[in-house]
Amino acid sequence: MAQNGTAEIGATEEKPALPLPRPVTVQEIRHTKMFIDNEWRTSSRGRTFPTFNPATGVKICDVQEADKEDVDQAVAAARAAQQRGSPWRRMDSSSRGRLLHRLADLLERDRLLLATLETLDTGKPFLQSFFVDLEGSIKTLRYYAGWADKIHGKSMPIDESFMCITKHEPVGVCGAIIPWNFPLLMFMWKIAPALSCGNTVVIKPAEQTPLTALHVGSLIKEAEFPPGVVNIVPGFGSTAGAAIASHKDIDKVAFTGSTEVGQLITEAAAKSNLKRVTLELGGKNPCIVFADCDLQTAVEEIQKGAFYNQGQCCTAASRVFVEETIYEEFVHRSIENAKKIVIGDPLDPQTSHGPQIDQQQFDKIMDLIESGKKEGARLEYGGGAVGEKSLFIQPTIFSSVKDHMRIASEEIFGPVQCIFSFKSQMEAIQRANSSQYGLVSAVFTASMDRALSVSAALETGTVWINCYNALHTQTPFGGYKMSGNGRELGEYALAEYSEVKTVTIKLSETI
Repeated sequence: MAQNGTAEIGATEEKPALPLPRPVTVQEIRHTKMFIDNEWRTSSRGRTFPTFNPATGVKICDVQEADKEDVDQAVAAARAAQQRGSPWRRMDSSSRGRLLHRLADLLERDRLLLATLETLDTGKPFLQSFFVDLEGSIKTLRYYAGWADKIHGKSMPIDESFMCITKHEPVGVCGAIIPWNFPLLMFMWKIAPALSCGNTVVIKPAEQTPLTALHVGSLIKEAEFPPGVVNIVPGFGSTAGAAIASHKDIDKVAFTGSTEVGQLITEAAAKSNLKRVTLELGGKNPCIVFADCDLQTAVEEIQKGAFYNQGQCCTAASRVFVEETIYEEFVHRSIENAKKIVIGDPLDPQTSHGPQIDQQQFDKIMDLIESGKKEGARLEYGGGAVGEKSLFIQPTIFSSVKDHMRIASEEIFGPVQCIFSFKSQMEAIQRANSSQYGLVSAVFTASMDRALSVSAALETGTVWINCYNALHTQTPFGGYKMSGNGRELGEYALAEYSEVKTVTIKLSETI
């Protein structure tokens, strides 16, 4: 191999085999109960709910349904684990880091099983589950394991004969409510920084996709986290989720999901005990493509953003503003690139495009596609369902999109790419910022001066330059405006899970 990792000319070398999904039988899915205080518990009301494979419509299994009473039990366990003198509170910070590393080791061990479960439960292509979701989950755990013994305060000079130090202490019991589009990855985005800072957690996975979260419960116990440190309560937003948001013994809640639900959680948190809230919400994310860019790179990167995970991403590249002089060529290349997407069985490693998560989401996307046609956008590619009575939707491209159209303003959360044209840089910036959302954006240009000036003007929490979906554990992620508040990932996330205590000391004399 050459030093840059590419094969030398004339070299013959076998490519490493791609991982294949691990066959999983219903009997092997052992973890379908709530995980509270390191124990598996049944619903206090005796209720269960089914989880389905969206690719086939077949029920995978039934899962115990948490309600308010179960959330109360989970919070009590988390509160007990957070009490002074408990094993978790007495544990030194480097030992917390070792536990997080141990959990990462167990994810590595069960990586094939977890990737297969994630694909069965979400419908996302297996290789994406294996190489993106599992890889990101493991890296998140290891990153925050490294931070556990490096979280500290400061000393500072103050007036007169005083000395001042600050300490960073855990917030306490943290509630977390996570979505169905990246179940395992969002689980780790929530618990890893929380545990690194010494908090305890009550987490509710989405009702559509509870299986990987529950399997991780078994790994948390195997890693020997003390009882009550992590509690997992599968259930519905209107019951278990609402109980977490309004619980007076939860000190902070973190939520990833829709803006509408985020507003309800903020209201419930304020009315209960004014708990801290971190929100990662919706997006209607603009890309600005200038005529001097590498056009093929722009086409490919933006379509990764538009169609990745069947468009079910808060970061989806759903508004693409292309400079007028290259507009037609950009549309043409986008159509040709979309033709390469392989729709099929998510467990087939050749598949790159799976089904939508459920019928409700499918119907919403199809309604928005129909609105685009009716309002005058030009359907260039796709636009229909794949097969009868399935949840598969073709990758869809609209051109001649106008800002007033529903597909231009509403979050679609599906595989729909909307392409606009613009004449001037100022026009592109103004239209890109003309949204209630401000999560991510992208700029494609050969001019770094232009890229930096445009990125400074865009009202989004993240700006990608000549790339898309470049998310890394070390970099903070979060939005402006109605895309949420607070930051996840990186060092910045630690502040969301820490309280700063100021300690001021009166000195007896000065020298």
